[in-house]
Amino acid sequence: MSVSGLVSVALFLLGATGVSGFTVTTSQANVEVKENEGADLTCSYSADFGSNARVEWKFRDLRDSQVYVVFDGKTTTPYAGRVTMYSGHNLRFSKVTRKDNGAYDCEVSGNGQFKETKVKLTVLVPPSPPVCRVPTSVTTGKTVILSCHDADGSPPPTYNWYKDNTLLPLEPNKIQAFKNYTYKLNPATGELAFAPVRKVDSGQYYCESVNKAGPPKSCKAMNMEVRDVNTGGIVAGVIVALLLLALLGLAIWYANRKGYLPKKTESKPKTNVVYQPTSSSLYGGEDEDGDFKQKSSFVV
Repeated sequence: MSVSGLVSVALFLLGATGVSGFTVTTSQANVEVKENEGADLTCSYSADFGSNARVEWKFRDLRDSQVYVVFDGKTTTPYAGRVTMYSGHNLRFSKVTRKDNGAYDCEVSGNGQFKETKVKLTVLVPPSPPVCRVPTSVTTGKTVILSCHDADGSPPPTYNWYKDNTLLPLEPNKIQAFKNYTYKLNPATGELAFAPVRKVDSGQYYCESVNKAGPPKSCKAMNMEVRDVNTGGIVAGVIVALLLLALLGLAIWYANRKGYLPKKTESKPKTNVVYQPTSSSLYGGEDEDGDFKQKSSFVV
């Protein structure tokens, strides 16, 4: 088969399968740069989009919030003076900050087609001393969580915990020296959980923030004391409460016996008295004409 025949067959197969030559690519999908330094994000596309292809850049931060960096061929206001387009489709930062961490989409449209490619930008920021929260006194049997967080490090740091200057392993049950420990450590969130906490968990704790941008940083060591439940104090409290109730009852009995308390008064039920007049009471005697005078009757 001739070369022209092969080309015809290839074009036929492309048309039959719906595959086109519209492509958008980048020369570097992951860009890492130190804070306050410059960075280039590249984007290229095939000629199928035409000479008037439209190129736009969008930014999606680590919280999944999305904004335009370049729209309708112009840099948007938040990036003006700091970001420019070069070669018609590439993005250049004169200086990056930690807020620029995230994904950048290069979107190309033309000749009725739309394609995009993604570039991830990681701004390198060394760890800072993390904020650690360690309870000073806890009771055995309860769930206790120690927390650690570094808001500055980029990429997001991972966390190590130390007890009495000894690094706590991620899986203590796999190491003989830590067989008696029942904690759970999350290196991504910085949480160290004891469920339940025991007396063996007493000690000094501190956390360390780690990423590849700089040396680790740690917080100040803090002491956590684990105490048994104070059963003696609980029993003493119950006894005192019972004694107070007994004294109160005795005081009421004594006051009642001495007559210091008001006595209940008996109330007699009211009865309806019906007055039945007699014949003499109905008539009060004769009047001047010799007739009997009738008296009025009433009912009580």
